[in-house]
Amino acid sequence: MSFTRPPYRFHPSMASPLGDRVTTVHVSNLHCGSCVITIQDALAALSPAPPISVEISVVSQTVTVHHVEALSPETLRNAIFDAGFDVDLPQVDPSGSSHRHQHMLQCDLCQKEHAGDAQTARSLTPPSAPHLFRLTLSVGGMSCATCTNTITRSLSEIDGVSDVVVSLLESSAVAVIDRKELADVAFDSIEDCGFEPHIMSVDPIVTSGPRPPHEKSRTISLRVGGMFCKHCPTKAMAALEALGSRVVVTTPLTSHTDPVVTLSYEPDPPSFTIRTIIAALESSNSPPFEVTIHRPPSLEERARAMHAREQRHLLFRTLFTVVVAIPTFIIGIVFMSLVKEGNPSKAYLMAPMWTGNTSRSTWALFFLALPVMFYSAGLFHRRSIREIRALWKKGSKTPIYQRFIRFGSMNLLVSTGVTVAFFASVGLLALSAQQPPQMKGDTTTYFDSVVFLTMFLLAGRYLEAYSKARTSDAITALAGLRPVEAQLVVTRSPRDSLSEKPANYDAEKAESDTDLDGSLGTRILKTTPDFLEVGDIVRCNTGSTPPADGIIVGPSQKSAFTFDESMLTGESMPVSKGLGDKVFLGSINRGQSVHIRVDTIGGGTMLDNIVAVVREGSTRRAPIERIADVITSYFVPVITLLAILTWILWLVLAYTGVLPASYLDIEIGGWTVWSLEFAIAVFVVACPCGIALAAPTALLVGSGLAAKFGILARGGGEAFQEMERVDVVVFDKTGTLTVGEEPRVSDCEFNADAPWKKEVLLGIATELESASSHPLAIAIHHFCTSSGAIEQSGSSFEETAGLGIRAKFEAGAAIIGSQAFMEKHGIVVDESTSELVQTWKSEAKSVVFLAVSDTVDSDRFSAIAAVFAVTDPIRDEAPAIISWFAKQGISTWMISGDNVTTASAVAKMVGIPDSNVIAGVLPHEKGEKIQMLQATGPKRPKGFWRAFGRRPQTPRSIVAMVGDGINDAVALTVADVGIAIGSGSDVAISSASFILLSSDLRALITLCDLSRSIMKRVRLNFLWAIIYNLAALPISAGAIYPAGHIRLDPVWASLAMALSSVSVVCSSLALKLYRAPKLP
Repeated sequence: MSFTRPPYRFHPSMASPLGDRVTTVHVSNLHCGSCVITIQDALAALSPAPPISVEISVVSQTVTVHHVEALSPETLRNAIFDAGFDVDLPQVDPSGSSHRHQHMLQCDLCQKEHAGDAQTARSLTPPSAPHLFRLTLSVGGMSCATCTNTITRSLSEIDGVSDVVVSLLESSAVAVIDRKELADVAFDSIEDCGFEPHIMSVDPIVTSGPRPPHEKSRTISLRVGGMFCKHCPTKAMAALEALGSRVVVTTPLTSHTDPVVTLSYEPDPPSFTIRTIIAALESSNSPPFEVTIHRPPSLEERARAMHAREQRHLLFRTLFTVVVAIPTFIIGIVFMSLVKEGNPSKAYLMAPMWTGNTSRSTWALFFLALPVMFYSAGLFHRRSIREIRALWKKGSKTPIYQRFIRFGSMNLLVSTGVTVAFFASVGLLALSAQQPPQMKGDTTTYFDSVVFLTMFLLAGRYLEAYSKARTSDAITALAGLRPVEAQLVVTRSPRDSLSEKPANYDAEKAESDTDLDGSLGTRILKTTPDFLEVGDIVRCNTGSTPPADGIIVGPSQKSAFTFDESMLTGESMPVSKGLGDKVFLGSINRGQSVHIRVDTIGGGTMLDNIVAVVREGSTRRAPIERIADVITSYFVPVITLLAILTWILWLVLAYTGVLPASYLDIEIGGWTVWSLEFAIAVFVVACPCGIALAAPTALLVGSGLAAKFGILARGGGEAFQEMERVDVVVFDKTGTLTVGEEPRVSDCEFNADAPWKKEVLLGIATELESASSHPLAIAIHHFCTSSGAIEQSGSSFEETAGLGIRAKFEAGAAIIGSQAFMEKHGIVVDESTSELVQTWKSEAKSVVFLAVSDTVDSDRFSAIAAVFAVTDPIRDEAPAIISWFAKQGISTWMISGDNVTTASAVAKMVGIPDSNVIAGVLPHEKGEKIQMLQATGPKRPKGFWRAFGRRPQTPRSIVAMVGDGINDAVALTVADVGIAIGSGSDVAISSASFILLSSDLRALITLCDLSRSIMKRVRLNFLWAIIYNLAALPISAGAIYPAGHIRLDPVWASLAMALSSVSVVCSSLALKLYRAPKLP
């Protein structure tokens, strides 16, 4: 939160030219608006003069004070510290110098800023770098879709804020801001709406482009436990300084109450690691400090904490209300309705007491309902008041007319219903107190309804909060795969020192082992995964998971290892690994113990990426969710209007004589109070929560299920909805329908008339293909190097995307690539070679041509020098997958850069019609072909749910693209649903809506079937929530009252409302029972 105290804004008369200073203080526990107010008040009370201005930022956790020289920085620091905050050493800018004053007199920007003209100051500020930032906040206090709409509307009104996504289930808000300072503005905006925000992160959005080179430096925060006095931080900092220039402290350790230090260093294992630093810190004090890695809570952890706190508050209030409801039930229900007349106890309760004709039971119910009204239901009252206050706050950009047609939330409906029932009962009590006493006191009140209504509402809200917390269990389960212990392999040598002992390792349990090469002994030191570095060797025992991603390096006498990666990829069969293969955190070692060299730490592991993708997907909303947004945004005003009209309508019917006198079944209050009961029931029974939760709960559970089956929904709800409606599935050939990973050269022919001998031609082919990562290039490179190639050195490489490569060599020039690439350079394939090539193509082999020239700078090449036939085996499951899609009415196509003959041969093998093959296309042309299929492709028949969900404005075909390579990135982006094979390139994965962690195409069937199940559940939830409201509202309004005096009492209306939202959440949780279809 940025705050500048209005009474103390700078004015030239308030500070002498040489006497003012600016002091910046870092406050490590500056968290929220309450902290800002506390610091503001503490500084305002200082003497001899209060600060000129105060700037407080929750984002950077700094307090910047512009003050006179007589007010020392130490005084400021002590004032903030005495207010209960942890203060780091201040930074003082002696801005009172004549140079500073001279600058102030000449600089319009500084004058405008200190005069408080922020808008003008911004206009004078030079334009900032065109960077955008992603702001992530956790938000407490949200209960329904109207809450999320309120926050979304509030943030969207801020200039410079866009792409706002508020998640009710994850208690979070994500927005794109064009400058960091807007994070404080967004914080204020949410807080002003009556919610509890907390800034989680403000991260720059990295645009696509070349990645920066790998940085060896590592930045980490350490929490130093065991400090008990002000001298302890000095000892710790001295220990860090003793490590020299290898450690750079970015945030120093200044307080023993918040002992967190942030530092950067370049690890050099095993001599210098994070363990070296931790050991130095621990040994700097006696007893030793306890040093751990400090990480701020993640969004899921904070959401769990918020859900737990919400459940705790609701549980306390629910239990209290249940306790109150017991005597209420006995007095208000048992004695008043079930106990026969003449019972002494009933007569005692019915007798008037204190004043007028108010019975003892009425007074008892009043005192029982009083704490329920103001404590138990106070939660709803406070939130309602905040919502209304935020809507009508000064400076609100919401048009006046919208404030009357879009306001309130579920909290307002509940609060209004309870409040009307309570104060109507108080009014009836006051009326009866003015009546003359009789043998039987008056009992016409709704105090018992207030208690039971609140009890049912709180119980339903508690069950709803508990159920919503369960919807994110999948992400929690993934994060729970991280082990708590790592076994570090350390070589026994004279150099063993303190730096080789990880903090908290168990010296008594240190084990002997055999070194990787078997020549030296090693020892096993048990530590935490946080203390590992890239390059460390760790041991993974049978049944345990690696503490980080890494490469298998031993033991050397073992050639095969087995790992279960089902928790990551969904593959149930164990995967065989060998020396040099990569293993992942989250997989389980099913064989003997193995040594692994760590190559990824610090949030970059495959497991961390999976969690990040699932988290990103949860912010992508399905189009169907916007229906709920529209309905809920107008829900409260409509219900309020219906409740008022219900009350007025019954009053008009009663006072015009339409209603018979027998309808009036109360003794006091007349038709006014009698009609009010219908209005209260309308307020209470209406439930927008079910409508709001219909889509997000099902989609969140579905995303977790997809992750369980090795499918990452990067596109979120929108991707699931599009996948459920897909008409055409387009497959890339190489690496998708074919294995791709290990193609091999099956045939090779050399031209006897070529100017260079065979070994030189093989060397040239090796050099040309060495720069490419395409599967065909890799196959040719392997073949040539193993066939006696003579090493050649090339230069001036020129690659034509999708066609081939050209380069210069010492003896001449050479090109390698497709037949189209040869024809582009004027090379004619002779008849005998053409016949051979056609034979290979009919066998589904890809053909690569090599041509050479005697002259380095010549564009004239001789005839073909060599021809390679590369065979890429068809995936075993590919034909069954194509057959399954055909049975579902989904058209399958294949798109390839390969020639028509080879592509058609592959298509025939897997079952794709020859008419559905698009061959010989360049990478950028793949996107154009996808657009062509979207416009002209076939559409599968509509079922009931498809007809319900299809948008009429998109009559075109919905196309899914499945690919794995860089050359598929454009097509994956253009397609309605991009599906990347997990073994594919980073570019392809970043362009996809879904990522298949396994290369097995059977995951496509699971994805398609799961998408249908999720969207069916979403629509079922919507249908139930809408039917409930359409049925409950007229019943509660008294539509069936004339038929036997049947009415929905407010108590039972509240129970029905509570159960409606709970049932929607339970319906979504039932998705966890989903079982994948039997795969062919």
